[in-house]
Amino acid sequence: MTFNEIQELIKLVNKSSLTEFRLKDKDFEVVIRTEKYHKGAGQTFVAQPPVVTSLPPIIQASAPAATPAPVRAQENDVTPPAAEPSKGKNLIEIKSPIVGTFYRSPGPDKPLFVKVGEPVKQGDVVCIIEAMKLFNEIESDVTGTIVKVLVEDASPVEYDQVLFLVEA
Repeated sequence: MTFNEIQELIKLVNKSSLTEFRLKDKDFEVVIRTEKYHKGAGQTFVAQPPVVTSLPPIIQASAPAATPAPVRAQENDVTPPAAEPSKGKNLIEIKSPIVGTFYRSPGPDKPLFVKVGEPVKQGDVVCIIEAMKLFNEIESDVTGTIVKVLVEDASPVEYDQVLFLVEA
């Protein structure tokens, strides 16, 4: 079972009236519990609002050759809170589809995927989010210009957290 399939299961359980969902296979077991289920024990991974209590160690994906590292300060163009984008523009949010660690470049000596003021097309990779030793490329859902970066490099991010603002 792939990571994306597990994400889809979480979404389906969240939309249903189920309080717990279990899936067993030869090599792994997935247990998804919603907030309604209060007997949680063991290690949990919050995926808002369902809770995954057991994930298989066999889920694998190809990782980049080098582990991403924080970008040097001169390349860091996260928009400061005081420099808000002008109001009235058609701003679209790019959100994190998973919980993990946010990286703006594929490696410490590599250029940033996107910078403030640069154009981005639908399908362009805008960042990487590392989750459980898997490196997931996050693509833009829209075409436009990056207006604001809302997360610092190498920072933890939550599911559905806004990462970028794009002017369409």
